[in-house]
Amino acid sequence: MSITAAARFQTLFANRPSILAPMEDVTDHVFRALCRARGADLCVTEFVNVEGLLRGCRKAAKKIQLAPEDQPTAIQIYGSDAERLVEAACVAESAGPAYVDINCGCWVPKIARRGAGAGWLREPDAMVEMAARVVKAVSLPVTVKTRVGWGTETEMPIVDLARRFEDVGVSALTLHCRTAEMGHKGEADWSWAARARAVVSMPVIVNGDVNSAELAERALRETGCAGVMIGRRAIDHPWIFREVRSLLDTGVLLAPPTPAERLGLCREHLTVAAEERGETHGVRSTRRYLSGYLSGLPGAGALRRHLLYCDTLEGSMAILDAYEAGRLAPPPEGRQPRSVEEDVTA
Repeated sequence: MSITAAARFQTLFANRPSILAPMEDVTDHVFRALCRARGADLCVTEFVNVEGLLRGCRKAAKKIQLAPEDQPTAIQIYGSDAERLVEAACVAESAGPAYVDINCGCWVPKIARRGAGAGWLREPDAMVEMAARVVKAVSLPVTVKTRVGWGTETEMPIVDLARRFEDVGVSALTLHCRTAEMGHKGEADWSWAARARAVVSMPVIVNGDVNSAELAERALRETGCAGVMIGRRAIDHPWIFREVRSLLDTGVLLAPPTPAERLGLCREHLTVAAEERGETHGVRSTRRYLSGYLSGLPGAGALRRHLLYCDTLEGSMAILDAYEAGRLAPPPEGRQPRSVEEDVTA
């Protein structure tokens, strides 16, 4: 890594950034832009499968496309083969990300069972060697996102792993403070982030159960970490990033978004998603976000049900207009349509 790249990387952590976590079928460039406009300091792409990327899969290739305004953004890659991860890191580097992140934390069985994601935690020596090879192959900073351990260990390996990662040139560690076997169950134990941070000089980013600005401030204060990563809460409440920034910078806890802001975000997301994904798929792709975006609004349940049954952009806008004008009809009856969703981890 060049001196210039190292210096640029360090500036990313000068102000204790709040970072949008990588989430499959969530953190595409549409959602990254929405979060960045609401205060996200740094974003990470969806998971990029190395095999798909190296085969020229259109979906994988699209995930690493970064527009000039989509910065700073890191590209996260995952796979079970060290050599293929090295090759994919070189491809990812050519897309011009802020850095390349290796996913060693995804607990979803279909990923981890194959040795990718958190599956690497079952072989710590191979995990460190893989990271070392990726670091040597690219000129950009390389980071690792992982968990405190697989879950069957007598003692979690993360403190020793943090030291070893730094020794082989990894530039930062993001730590989801649960084991792989926990998935999203139980509580994240931030003390592991504090213990890892205490033995390294590289930035450590704390992740897991950061659901509010107050919790973000507490996580940073208790762990001394260089930044905080926010995942599932951002899906429901992307305003969390501006709330975190305000609390960290000024000590002021911002008021929640107004009804107009909530409806405005619905309109913005629907419009951009339809443009990017095609109307039907784009409109459907916003459904996972609606309960959070509309939270606290009078009659939010009825409004959401109307939107769940509408597959057109024009129809969705008309529903929102009718709601604002107080003219919303009773919602349709029948089985709730299925939204377009994938596994989400953070």
